[in-house]
Amino acid sequence: MEPGMERTFWITLLVTVGIIVSRSSGQHHHPSVASIGEHRAQQYTDSLEPELLQRTYLETTTSWDYESNITDNTAELSRKVSIDNALFRKEVARELRLYDYNSFKDADLKRRIKKLTDLGYAALSEEKFSQLVDAISRMQENYATAKVCEYRNDTNCNFGLEPELTLKLAKSRDPEELKHYWVQWHSVAGKQVRKDFDEYVTLNREAAQLNNFTSGAEYWLDAYEDDTFEAQVDAAIEQIRPLYEQIHAYVRYKLRKHYGSEIVSEKGPIPVHLLGNMWGQSWDNIADITTPFPDKKLLDVTDEMVRQQYTARKMFEMGDEFFTSLNMTKLPPTFWEKSILEKPNDGRELVCHASAWDFYKKDDVRIKQCTRINMEDFFTAHHELGHIQYYLQYQHLPSVYREGANPGFHEAVGDVISLSVSSPKHLERIGLLKDFVMDEESKLNQFYQSGLAKLVFLPFAYTLDKYRWEIFRGDVKPEHYNCKFWEMRSKYSGVEPPVVRTEDDFDAAAKYHVSADVEYLRYFVSFIVQFQFHRAACEKAGQYVRGDPEKTVNNCDIYQSAEAGNALKAMLALGSSKPWPDAMEVLTGQRKMSADALIEYFQPLYQWLIKENKAIGAHVGWEPTDKCKTA
Repeated sequence: MEPGMERTFWITLLVTVGIIVSRSSGQHHHPSVASIGEHRAQQYTDSLEPELLQRTYLETTTSWDYESNITDNTAELSRKVSIDNALFRKEVARELRLYDYNSFKDADLKRRIKKLTDLGYAALSEEKFSQLVDAISRMQENYATAKVCEYRNDTNCNFGLEPELTLKLAKSRDPEELKHYWVQWHSVAGKQVRKDFDEYVTLNREAAQLNNFTSGAEYWLDAYEDDTFEAQVDAAIEQIRPLYEQIHAYVRYKLRKHYGSEIVSEKGPIPVHLLGNMWGQSWDNIADITTPFPDKKLLDVTDEMVRQQYTARKMFEMGDEFFTSLNMTKLPPTFWEKSILEKPNDGRELVCHASAWDFYKKDDVRIKQCTRINMEDFFTAHHELGHIQYYLQYQHLPSVYREGANPGFHEAVGDVISLSVSSPKHLERIGLLKDFVMDEESKLNQFYQSGLAKLVFLPFAYTLDKYRWEIFRGDVKPEHYNCKFWEMRSKYSGVEPPVVRTEDDFDAAAKYHVSADVEYLRYFVSFIVQFQFHRAACEKAGQYVRGDPEKTVNNCDIYQSAEAGNALKAMLALGSSKPWPDAMEVLTGQRKMSADALIEYFQPLYQWLIKENKAIGAHVGWEPTDKCKTA
């Protein structure tokens, strides 16, 4: 399962006040000029705020209308507002750059102006910006509307990703059926957009250079405000690698027993279509055939939710109640009026990918999710409400600060809540888990299931952006796009495609975020720092004491702890007004990203896997894939 996405929009402005500063002002060095300039810049920046909020609201609204009802009309309107606003944004940046704002004494003003002069794609000429928006829109639309034919039934070719293919990949145990759906989806969602992707890469590079970055990779990394951040990411993937190799070895061994050695080799990568998810990004859907102790009931409250007649609304009401129990903000009435919590049955096309939206008007926050009544979507609902809570906590800030401390923080907040919500302790408290005996074997099953969702995701998330960084930097040429993708998936995740791929294919784009130009490192960062946040919140709630076997980071539920909630609120209320290490320090006391807390959380599983893999003779590690052929 993948977290929903933080909504980010180009903020655009209209210059509504007179000349800010004369073009010759920088040539004079009277002592008073700098302070007068700084005062004027402050006044001007403040005066832009109403315009900025209104324009962002309009852009968000037209984007919401498009994603909720994909038509030529909604697409054109969204595109028009985007392009129109980009022009205004460019004009404001041009004016603000007349100031020597780096010499200002007020650090907050400098930070605001830096954000306002960061043009992103709007740095392109109007014509090229329009081309880029069109290329991304076509890729997004192709992804949202792609359909494949049912296995062994060519008369029904109306299978979309949600819910049909997602359910097939999760539930089917027929390798031929799984292969069919995998190949079909990658053909319609990936191969079709190769030309648009090439255009996108060219324009992405040009926009980055116009913003004084060497490539789009450096532009994306700049959001993390730390020159060492790429190295921190590389260090984290190395930190978790020994643990990942153990769970990979165990899963491959179990799949080999289930499917046979013809389909799953002893030492090679795992065929990705067998992992219960279209991209092999999480493997929790195959817990039933790989779990360590199959006689013990797996943690799944779906049947109980159905029995208690849960609705989509009730799932979100439960999430709202969790946040208010932490002394956090209750959902405003407009949330319930304006959100889309279930797939509309009026036949319209929409983007079903769960997402949370901030409309930049007081208390106007919404979620769009085609919610199904199951445990996975129950946790997703809490995750999305984490985004909403973040929006509500920082809505008092200037609009340029109304975003996560870094892109990963937004994703982590909801997952911190989900770590508590998904604990047997909490599910029992809310009446969804009954007669569940938590002995050592059940505990290991639970850690294992969590590992299949959280741990195996990390190499996938790492690869998706590492791959795109290499493309943006020009290190991977178009004629090697597909095989480079599989080389990296094999290297970091130990997976491979079910059939031989070539450079005629373009499998990376069969993932939403590649087709939709959404940076993915945020999810990697989220899956690391959420454990740092969780450990700190558990400590505040009195549920975690280092070294106490009864109060561990993996047996904690912060529900009803105002102390934990207040600490979280203090971090969220900063938005991006301070660099992310400052925000992280407010909650955790730490200033660096580290996988230590994650490894501590999974320590019982790690120790068990080492012993078990030795006992069953499971091979640890994998050979490179040979399933992609460059012409």
